Amino acid sequence: MSGNITFTMIKPDAVADGHIGAILGKIAEAGFTFKALKLTQLTVADAKKFYEVHAERPFYGELVEFMSSAPIVAAVLEKENAVEDFRKLIGATNPAEAAEGTIRKMFARSVGENAVHGSDSDENALIEAQFHFSGREIF
Repeated sequence: MSGNITFTMIKPDAVADGHIGAILGKIAEAGFTFKALKLTQLTVADAKKFYEVHAERPFYGELVEFMSSAPIVAAVLEKENAVEDFRKLIGATNPAEAAEGTIRKMFARSVGENAVHGSDSDENALIEAQFHFSGREIF
């Protein structure tokens, strides 16, 4: 699967704003296949573990609090060149800097509530997918 998968989460802000269907539609329209998909909620411990790479950053506490505050949608996506293509689809972290038509430009509230997470490498895509899904949940 490596190289052809990526992982995404629709974050609590976009879920609360009712954008699940629109975001999933944009992903499908961009040619991604859904290999796993679920509505779930991260515990504080889950969010700390998932974002531990940012533990030393000043925004870590707020990120953990935000990501565990309400439901998210987790998904494993498949497409050739998945990570790079998905990063283009979601746009810049700061929605004010994101290109027109990208998911963050369309659905994000702010840099901190930026609608979606996308893996930043093939290696992290696999790690993140396995964090959220067991092997029998990925098709």
